[in-house]
Amino acid sequence: VGISFFTFQTISYIIDIYRGQVKPVTRFTDYGFFVSFFPQLVAGPIVRASQFVPQLYKEYSVSQAEFGMAIFMILKGLFKKLFIGDFIALNLIDRVFANPVSYSGFENLMGLYGYSLQVYCDFSVYTDMAIGLALLMGFRLPKNFNSPYKALNCGDFWKRWHMSLSSWLKDYLYIPMGGNRGASPFTYISLTLMLTVIVLLSGKLWLVPVFAGIIGLFALIMYLVPAFRLTVSTNINLMMTMLIGGLWHGASWMFVIWGGLNGLGVVVYKLWRKISPWENSNHWVARFWKIFITFNFITFTRIWFRGESMQGTMDLMNQVAGNFGWAQVPAMLLSYWRVFAIMLLGYLLHWLPGALKDKWMNRFVAAPVYVKVIISSLVVFIVYQSISSGLQPFIYFQF
Repeated sequence: VGISFFTFQTISYIIDIYRGQVKPVTRFTDYGFFVSFFPQLVAGPIVRASQFVPQLYKEYSVSQAEFGMAIFMILKGLFKKLFIGDFIALNLIDRVFANPVSYSGFENLMGLYGYSLQVYCDFSVYTDMAIGLALLMGFRLPKNFNSPYKALNCGDFWKRWHMSLSSWLKDYLYIPMGGNRGASPFTYISLTLMLTVIVLLSGKLWLVPVFAGIIGLFALIMYLVPAFRLTVSTNINLMMTMLIGGLWHGASWMFVIWGGLNGLGVVVYKLWRKISPWENSNHWVARFWKIFITFNFITFTRIWFRGESMQGTMDLMNQVAGNFGWAQVPAMLLSYWRVFAIMLLGYLLHWLPGALKDKWMNRFVAAPVYVKVIISSLVVFIVYQSISSGLQPFIYFQF
């Protein structure tokens, strides 16, 4: 249980001590407490030793404002998980992904958009509640999500989504590989290991000479064109980081493709921004278009993240492309009106201005205790009424 997050935290402890960013704990029980801190152990946020260990030796303190913020985070989590995420999962997403050919292209597409909302609600909920619960215990955990579907590009998305994982991969993988400074021995070791994994997953030994030829070709070009060397090596570092991030979710082709597509999205954006006439534009049309493209690309990559199998993934795309069912759309809108209403609510809440959502939170934090009790009771009642089946396990429990 929680083995991947446990591993990340133990690695951060070793490396942070090696880098001199934190001193070793004096008791083994303190180390055990750090790596097994239960609120965030199973699904994050990933806590670094340099962030958490110093808190072990501070006096317990929680201000009235922090107490209110913790309760708000927990209530927000309950609402997003049970009222939004679980409802659309039970009534649309799980059915569609279990057998895509039984549903029209429109239903498959709505299932995919629904899954983008569900995975955000589900994962951000866990970390919101973990942050709130830890705060009640006197520990401050890092923020893990920052309205990721407001991202203007793929790079911006990964600065907003699972921020503790993204920063961990950057600081402990991307930068040690060389980052944007060029390749290092670690880069070539990672590349060799990644290609080995791909060969083993495919079972195709003929890929070995193919990969060797491609690497040789790029090496020759980099040797002949020094200006090309830095671009290639930094993009290799980036792709390796994203592919390893994909493999962290599971050793299967589905996650390799998902990680590779996200890496490709970041690389393409890095090249495009050099020639884009709208890169520095703050006009609302340009911002809308950037968000629209980024959101739809990220949603498209989730076909491989959520798909039951490679065949199921292909079936879903075939249904959307060749059997959309335009004539049945009005009837489907009526049949699924509750699901679509909840989806619309979820996306509207997500895309609200951050200042407005902060204002709501601050009002709750500043409210008298009896108001907090009334609001908490009301949220729990609404959430309880929305439960239509057994509780859905958190998606990231499987990683």
